[in-house]
Amino acid sequence: MDLLNTLVDKGLRRELPTREEALAVLATPDDELLDVVAAAGKVRRQWFGRRVKLNYLVNLKSGLCPEDCSYCSQRLGSKAEILKYTWLKPDEASKAAAAGVAGGAKRVCLVASGRGPTDRDVDRVSQTIEAIKEQNEGVEVCACLGLLSDGQADRLRSAGADAYNHNLNTSEGTYGDITTTHTYADRVETVHQAQAAGLSACSGLIAGMGESDTDLVDVVFALRELDPDSVPVNFLIPFEGTPLAKEWNLTPQRCLRILAMVRFVCPDVEVRLAGGREVHLRSMQPLALHLVNSIFLGDYLTSEGQAGQADLDMIADAGFEVEGAGTTTLPRHRVDAGGGCGSHAGGCAPCGDGPEAEAAPAETACSESARSGSASPEAAEAQGPRTDLVTVRRRGAGTDLAPNA
Repeated sequence: MDLLNTLVDKGLRRELPTREEALAVLATPDDELLDVVAAAGKVRRQWFGRRVKLNYLVNLKSGLCPEDCSYCSQRLGSKAEILKYTWLKPDEASKAAAAGVAGGAKRVCLVASGRGPTDRDVDRVSQTIEAIKEQNEGVEVCACLGLLSDGQADRLRSAGADAYNHNLNTSEGTYGDITTTHTYADRVETVHQAQAAGLSACSGLIAGMGESDTDLVDVVFALRELDPDSVPVNFLIPFEGTPLAKEWNLTPQRCLRILAMVRFVCPDVEVRLAGGREVHLRSMQPLALHLVNSIFLGDYLTSEGQAGQADLDMIADAGFEVEGAGTTTLPRHRVDAGGGCGSHAGGCAPCGDGPEAEAAPAETACSESARSGSASPEAAEAQGPRTDLVTVRRRGAGTDLAPNA
């Protein structure tokens, strides 16, 4: 179809699609879903081949957050029965990180609940970064600590952090409906601070919170303008005890269209399939690998993911390969422009810039009964959302049980 041919051509040239084209991707019917995946897959393979980068989350401090983000199980007033604990010690965090690295993770993401770190918190996280780097040669470390104050990004960079994550989450126009204790502009400013300090910026979104197609396109275009090196795409995990517990708006087909749209708008950026993939994509997860080039391994902050070995098996069975520590994730032109671990972490080997091995996505049967277009909560509920797949994390960091990696 003309739309997909146009989007592929633009993606191979790193040219931004129009808003109308991005909206059209979200509106494609299920009968054309495999065509959409195949088209976006060509763009993904152009810039990232068949490599999949593995990332591993370590929740340094869980729960008891003063912010009121409606999607979050750690929010102020949350009744979700999640793990709650204060700061892990550097050796505890390093031990948790080592499990992920042993499972194949190339990047460790250190996350702490809260509005933002105090200077003492930055000291604590800096010690943790140093401990992880000392024990895991070549690993990338990304910090996610909330809103940053002046100078804190520089201190994290000096401690050895390679990246900083702070998601926009939703469009500027609807941000106030999701969170009231800080603003969309606060989030943008923190990403700018990370970039100014020489950290690789990581910023993404959460889909499935009741937003419109226009909202999704708005936030993805805003991310394109912000120009982070990696864009995590989360799908809302509707935790009981949070304001969005009843928001079941996604189907596997809807998720795939969203991922394809993000790939077309951000063709040469690390697009990461993040939280909620097991809940909403379910058996369609392998097909998403044709759209994204990065996933989280194992569990998330407060919820459990599928077994780490199952992630590795999925990647291999779908014909992809885990990206090694000696390979730079981003294409050369982004590294040369000052993005990614090639310029920030030091010592990462450069990768090629240009067409990678082309191969058609594996044939996958899509359900003929699946819904087309945008999903409504009523339709999703009629199909029976898999609420049983929302599993609170009870292992790993903050517990005495072995982590899932």
